[in-house]
Amino acid sequence: MSTPDAGHGPSTVADADRRTMVLDSAMVTFARFGYRKTSMEEVARTANISRPGLYFLFSSKEALFRAAVTQTLERDITAVEDVLADTGRPLPERLVEAFDQWAARYIGPLTRDIAVVIEDNPDLLGEITRTTPRRFEKLITDAIAVEAGRKAASPLAQTMISASIGLKHQAASREFYLERLKIAIDLLVR
Repeated sequence: MSTPDAGHGPSTVADADRRTMVLDSAMVTFARFGYRKTSMEEVARTANISRPGLYFLFSSKEALFRAAVTQTLERDITAVEDVLADTGRPLPERLVEAFDQWAARYIGPLTRDIAVVIEDNPDLLGEITRTTPRRFEKLITDAIAVEAGRKAASPLAQTMISASIGLKHQAASREFYLERLKIAIDLLVR
C-alpha cells in the first residue's frame, strides 16, 4: 500500500478519504473554537488521528486551516455548479437552491461559526476568499443570462447577492432565509 508523499498529496483513495475526513473535522473544530484558539492537538483528537499523523498531512495549523477552508468553498462551488447546470428545472428554483448551497447552509449555530471563522481570517486564506465569491457571482450571472440576456444578468445577479447577504444577517433559520430569498428572486426573475 502506498503512503502519502508530503509534497504531492494523497496517493490512494483511502488516503484522499482520510484527508477529506481530517479537513472536515478541522473545519468543525475551527468553527467551534475560532482559528486562534484551535490547537493541532484538538483537531487531531476530533479527527481521531495522532498529532504526528496530522503534522504528516499538514505542516502547520495555517496550512491545515487553508486546506480545510479551500475544501469547504470548493465543495460549495461544485454544488452550485451542479444545481445551476440542471436546466430542466425553472431558473428561480435553481437560483434558490444555488443560494441555499452557497449561503443558507451556513445559517444556524455551528454552521454560522464556519462562515465567521472564514470571514474573520482573510489574511490567512489569501486569494480564495476573493476568487470563490467571484466564481459564485459569475455562475449566477451566467445562469440568469440564458433567460434574461447578458446585459440584464449582471445587475440582477448582484442584486440577488446583496439581498442574500442582507437576509443572511437577519435570518434566525435557514428556512426563513430561503423563504425570503425565494420572494426576492421571484420579484427579480419574471
